[in-house]
Amino acid sequence: MPAAPLPSRSTSSARRHDDEPSAPGPRLRGQADGVRAITSPPEPPAESAVPPRSGVALVASLLGFTVITIDVSAVNIALPAIGDSLRGGMAGLQWVVDAYTLMFAALMLSAGALADRAGARRAYSWGVALFTLASLGCALAPGIAVLVGARVAQGAAAAVVMPASLALIRQAYQDARARARAIALWTVGGSVAMAAGPVLGGLLTDSAGWRTVFLLNLPVGAAILGLLIRVPRSPRRPAALDGGGQLTAVVTLAGLAFAVIEGGHLGWTSTPVLAAAALTLASGYAFRVVEARHRQPMVPLAMLTNRQVAVPLAVGFAINAAFYGGIFLLGLYYQQLRGMTGIAAGLMFVPMSAAVTATNLMSPRLAERIGRRPVIVAGQLIFTAAMLAMLPLAAHTPVWLVLVLLLPLSVGGALAVPALTALLMDAVPQERAGAASGLLNSLRQTGGALAVALFGSLLSGPGGSFSLPGMRIGLLAVAALLLVTAVLSRLLLPRG
Repeated sequence: MPAAPLPSRSTSSARRHDDEPSAPGPRLRGQADGVRAITSPPEPPAESAVPPRSGVALVASLLGFTVITIDVSAVNIALPAIGDSLRGGMAGLQWVVDAYTLMFAALMLSAGALADRAGARRAYSWGVALFTLASLGCALAPGIAVLVGARVAQGAAAAVVMPASLALIRQAYQDARARARAIALWTVGGSVAMAAGPVLGGLLTDSAGWRTVFLLNLPVGAAILGLLIRVPRSPRRPAALDGGGQLTAVVTLAGLAFAVIEGGHLGWTSTPVLAAAALTLASGYAFRVVEARHRQPMVPLAMLTNRQVAVPLAVGFAINAAFYGGIFLLGLYYQQLRGMTGIAAGLMFVPMSAAVTATNLMSPRLAERIGRRPVIVAGQLIFTAAMLAMLPLAAHTPVWLVLVLLLPLSVGGALAVPALTALLMDAVPQERAGAASGLLNSLRQTGGALAVALFGSLLSGPGGSFSLPGMRIGLLAVAALLLVTAVLSRLLLPRG
């Protein structure tokens, strides 16, 4: 699994509270969450650096990040049961995954600005409340269309929760060391949630039905909202909202996903697919025009001319395409082709998640020793090998061999993402760090969504059966993409 995503912007260091006047103070550089210089009061003494309510803010932030992460991996394991219950077919299952991911990706671009304007605590409350209500809608969905609509709302809420949760930590911990420890716990929580999600999803699906995967979010959401009552109000500051850019980004990604998902089922030359492709091109061009004219665009186009920005963005897209496409494929492979129960399929992901966490911790040290470019290139080549290693998988491949073949899938992205994220952050001015990290997050989520669309289109065989030839075509396509980005990294990135 790639490293935990960065927030699009941090909001909690501005000095104007919800109804309070701003107060001058010295300048402080916010390194933990990649924001520009901000105004804040002097650092408190060491003994008071962690206010009593900081722990409450950390628990609330950690629970929110955990629940949106678990939701991704748990739902993947529940997909076969959802398909049997709602009879949505492979296309319906693809939309169950991608409706969430695409909204997450598109709205991540401006969610940080929303949190800036509203204040971290308020934005976080909105996001958690919407996510909880949308989860209830998912659990009660009578059909696949309603479920997909509720997943859209979940993805929109998750896009707000992600940056606001980290901004809440930034607000709660003024001391740099205490803040670093809190952020480390936040990051580890995401890794643990990703590992626990498949097991939890399988356990709930097998024992109580797939709807309980979503119902689990309700008590967690209520607990978070209860904790937030004890968290002080957050600072607010003016932040431009790029409504035109946000709208055209959503339309572009939705049109592209529709074309890829439905192209495999309706035919690539069918009228709806061609119309979606035309809409994608038109809205993509409109997005470029809007961003070029906006005084404070959420995607500064000039930033993309820097190869130390453009290449990491492409690498992030390719790595998430490989990882989340692989997770989607494996969840169906274990249950539809091998006939595993949900619990057994979930347990198959545990060794991989443990390897991901260990590699994430090792990657920064390795990059310091040999340079970032070798680590980024090696990670992509390992991931390429992972896609090729999965080609021989069949219905009766020994389980131990499946686990061995999946080791490169665990290591590749986890090795490359921390290094490419650090390189990207160093390549942009500090005032552009929020935009760069938001764009990286968005493209990574988009890569995962499009890979799910591609694999879903290829995996559906006659009568809805799992297609091994289709799986292999998808694996080769993603391997080729990774190989291209690995070559670009080797040629265009600096070694240091």
